[in-house]
Amino acid sequence: MRDDVLLSICGLHAGYGETEVLRGIDLVIHEGEIVAVLGSNGVGKSTLNRTISGIVRASAGTIRFAGIAIERERPRDIVALGLIHVPEGRRIFPNLTVLENLDLGSYRRASSRRALNRERVFSIFPRLYERRSQLAGTLSGGEQQMLAIGRGLMAEPRLIILDEPSLGLSPLLVEELFALIRRLNAGGVSIMLVEQNVVQSLEVAHRAYILAEGRFLMSGTAGDIASDPELKRTYLGL
Repeated sequence: MRDDVLLSICGLHAGYGETEVLRGIDLVIHEGEIVAVLGSNGVGKSTLNRTISGIVRASAGTIRFAGIAIERERPRDIVALGLIHVPEGRRIFPNLTVLENLDLGSYRRASSRRALNRERVFSIFPRLYERRSQLAGTLSGGEQQMLAIGRGLMAEPRLIILDEPSLGLSPLLVEELFALIRRLNAGGVSIMLVEQNVVQSLEVAHRAYILAEGRFLMSGTAGDIASDPELKRTYLGL
């Protein structure tokens, strides 16, 4: 048994009111990994992210991050531990500047190193530096995704959850995004990549889980899953 477990989920159930969406989720992410959670739209990926982040309350099961039980913690306290969720749809503040959006990322964590982390984000995303005084709502879709990820990096994440980061991006920007994910991971950030983009996710991930109807149908190394023709045909539509 590896002793570098960063996130551990066991028997997780969650949903909305009477509707159960997650039906017994078990997942492990180790320090330094990129783990992909793959599945089509509507299978429970975003609910999983929101439950891990404390936005949706688990009805059963456990979630441990860095050895701490977080299934009953508030979102802001989960952020303070270093678990950062970059949500689907970017969710930037359109009427604030790029700089103001970034600074909000360090509100609960790493505020004393705000200036240093801002410079780090600008080194990763030079376009954000060029547009630092621009209102975020006037950025292009690709620039808004950069800002959403940059805001997450301001909190010095131990684990960052990227929820559909390639959604709505051009093919060229998608290539840039997945190259960025590799660089962030090489720099020491553990990543949970939640995507519909199966092929490129499996190219960057170390391991992967396949989600359907609120359950994981399969998990394993990204290479094993990528080479399984039955899985690709039946569950991923490839």
